[in-house]
Amino acid sequence: MEIVIYTDGACSGNPGPGGWGVLLQAYRGKDLVKERALRGGEKATTNNQMELRAAIEGLNALERPSHVCVRTDSRYVVDGITGWIHRWKNNQWKAKGKKPVKNIELWKRLDQSCARHHNVTWQWVKGHAKEKGNEKADELARQGMSPYLTKDSA
Repeated sequence: MEIVIYTDGACSGNPGPGGWGVLLQAYRGKDLVKERALRGGEKATTNNQMELRAAIEGLNALERPSHVCVRTDSRYVVDGITGWIHRWKNNQWKAKGKKPVKNIELWKRLDQSCARHHNVTWQWVKGHAKEKGNEKADELARQGMSPYLTKDSA
C-alpha cells in the first residue's frame, strides 16, 4: 500500500489567523482505496507554521509505519526537511550565523513524525496549478482557518 499525503497551509496576514489542510490517499497499485481529509487552525500563526503543521498532522494521522510520499507546494517545508534539517541537527539546531532555527519546535516534531515511518519522500508541487490533491489540501487549510477569521483579518 502506498500513501500519498497532500498538505497545505494558509494564513490571513502573516502573522494572523491560519489553517492547515491534509488530504491522505491510500493506493493499492494504481487504485485509490481510501481517502481521508483533515484540517485545523490557530488564531495567531504564520503561513510557514501552518505548512509545517499540515505535514506533521498528515504523518501523525497514519496508524502504522508506512511508505509515504508527501506532496506540498511549500518549498520551505521540502527544502527544510530534505536539506537544511541535517545541518541544523549537526549544529545543535542552529542556523547560519549561529542563530536559533525559526519554528524549531515544529521542525523537531516533523523530524519525529518522519522517523515513525519506513520511508518518507517529499515532492514539491506547484500551487494553484489545478492538481486535485493540492487544491483539496488548500481548500481544507482555508476551512481550518475560517473559524479564526474576523472582519479585520478576512
